[in-house]
Amino acid sequence: MILTESFLILLPLILLVAGGYFFSRIFSISEDTLVRCVTDFFMPLLVFHALVTSDINLTDTLKIGAAASFIVLSLLVLSALYCRWFRLDFKAFAPPIIFMNSGFLGIPLMELWGGFTAMNLTVIYDQVQNFYIFTIGIIIVSAGFSLKGLLEMVKSPLLWAIVLGFGGKYLGVPIPSPLLRAIHYCGAGAPALATFALGCSLTRHGLKPDRHLAAGLVLRFVFGFATGLIAVFLLDITGTARTVVLVASSLPSAVFSVVLPLRYGVNSTFAAGMVLLSTALGVLTIPLAIYLSSIL
Repeated sequence: MILTESFLILLPLILLVAGGYFFSRIFSISEDTLVRCVTDFFMPLLVFHALVTSDINLTDTLKIGAAASFIVLSLLVLSALYCRWFRLDFKAFAPPIIFMNSGFLGIPLMELWGGFTAMNLTVIYDQVQNFYIFTIGIIIVSAGFSLKGLLEMVKSPLLWAIVLGFGGKYLGVPIPSPLLRAIHYCGAGAPALATFALGCSLTRHGLKPDRHLAAGLVLRFVFGFATGLIAVFLLDITGTARTVVLVASSLPSAVFSVVLPLRYGVNSTFAAGMVLLSTALGVLTIPLAIYLSSIL
């Protein structure tokens, strides 16, 4: 049953990638303009609205946030070691290993599995990871861990959307309902546009399977789950939250691990391959992760 549900959740991603690929082959589409629109306008609005309207509490945020932080930073170190050993471009390799599709894949998946409780916990995990995508992720793909990279991070509308969203949520800042509805309407198209942009990027970069792509899939799925297992053990996370962390940590690569490199001019061939193949394999790996989380 969960196998069918996984495929149905992945189906919109598959259709959007295919649409972006074929449209960009038929028509002249500016990939750079599309990516900039997603990262600098649509996605900040989506992130801000999700944060200020989410039904989450500070205790859950801190505990799951600590788990998400441990997983992201552990995978960052593993990616750095792999790139150093094989002399690979860290900017191109790391993002799809470190960041998983915990948003518009993980959230509906966990709602199907565990209802609103599981969904709300996944929202916390996703928003903490979003903070790292648009801070550490921007530093990685822009100018590395340097002053220039920090300046690029500070200039990102996405970072300010996260800061203002968390601030508005926990400080109780009142936001007029008409404005919230407008923000929600504008931001709702961000996931679809990001996935469409991934399809467009394939016409320029293509898909090149190699041993590093296979190793990347192992890091994303196997080591993702393993770091999640360590995190729930160290933080004593139990029950529904435990399954949420374990499944989220081993989800397919985030679409934004392609979009961010594109935004900053980094070759996204590896990231595109990771997103496509990990998403396809997710039909099998997601049910396996749910099963393993119940017996380990």
